[in-house]
Amino acid sequence: MNRLQAIRPFGQRLWLDNLSRELIASGELARLLADDGIAGVTSNPAIFHKAISTDPRYRDELAQLKSDATLSAEQRYETLVIADIQAACDLTLPQYRATAGDDGYVSLEVSPALAHDEAGTLAAARRLWVAIDRPNAMIKIPATPPGIAAFRQLTAEGVNVNITLLFSLKQVEAVWDAYIAGLSARHAAGQPLRHVKAVASFFLSRVDSLLDPQLPAALQGKAAIALAKAAYRRYLQRFHGAEFAALHAAGARPQFLLWASTGTKNPAYSDVLYVESLIGADTVNTVPDATLALFRDHGHAAATLAADGDAALAVLAAAQAAGIDFDAVGEQLQQGGLALFEKAFAELLQLTA
Repeated sequence: MNRLQAIRPFGQRLWLDNLSRELIASGELARLLADDGIAGVTSNPAIFHKAISTDPRYRDELAQLKSDATLSAEQRYETLVIADIQAACDLTLPQYRATAGDDGYVSLEVSPALAHDEAGTLAAARRLWVAIDRPNAMIKIPATPPGIAAFRQLTAEGVNVNITLLFSLKQVEAVWDAYIAGLSARHAAGQPLRHVKAVASFFLSRVDSLLDPQLPAALQGKAAIALAKAAYRRYLQRFHGAEFAALHAAGARPQFLLWASTGTKNPAYSDVLYVESLIGADTVNTVPDATLALFRDHGHAAATLAADGDAALAVLAAAQAAGIDFDAVGEQLQQGGLALFEKAFAELLQLTA
């Protein structure tokens, strides 16, 4: 068992935060699944911009798509990447089947331009879900208020969702409210619950990057981990307590927290800080290639997520005493994240225009 595989016995899944035709065609994704225990894949506009702009495997198909003037830039992009999502889903399908749907998911994001458009998000998510046509696909939606409303409806319809750009406990609670409401509506309609899967993507390193300059030295590099541990404590209360008991008995799955933005940005911190510190049951960590390689080399797997929960709450209290408004920080970071995704998506569509 290598260092990455050593994480799995603690109940956490590792997903790869990358996707390209090179990764699939070279056999590298299959190797990561087989050798390192990778259990899923996430993508975003920046990932696909890099793939399409650098991987020659897209060139001929893109030229052919551009020759069809009836297609928009977004339709050409979707044609390219849906094939990649399908191929990745097919590679992870054995895991999906072997774990009865616990593992083996691949995420594709709706256009970031729809972040404040509930109806548009619903239409795009439904269209992508049908086009991918794989049970282990996930549609990625930002956790804006309209996105959360769409998430509730999609859950009721049985669509798998990765709801993303979460930065605060307030945002996470709103997402869980929507998930439970969507499952409840589905259950009331007599629809099966077991196959519905959703994750809540909580971003980490960006929190510390923003807050460290505002915090005393003793609290620097600790806020994101403390927020994650506080969120996990609430997860256990909500999904392993009375609130979710009836839905669980009916076959519903809890909505796992997914740790995102887990590459360390501050060189003063451990380069595997956001992996080593947050290993625990019922969670996913989506890891970029570089961080994956670093943990494979020198990471240490241990049950860290549920440890020192009171100390984490003390860190948050101290940060609030120092003037940090975590709800406001969450909104600021979410808007910043949306702006980055919108920019990446606009640049991506320039490639396919």
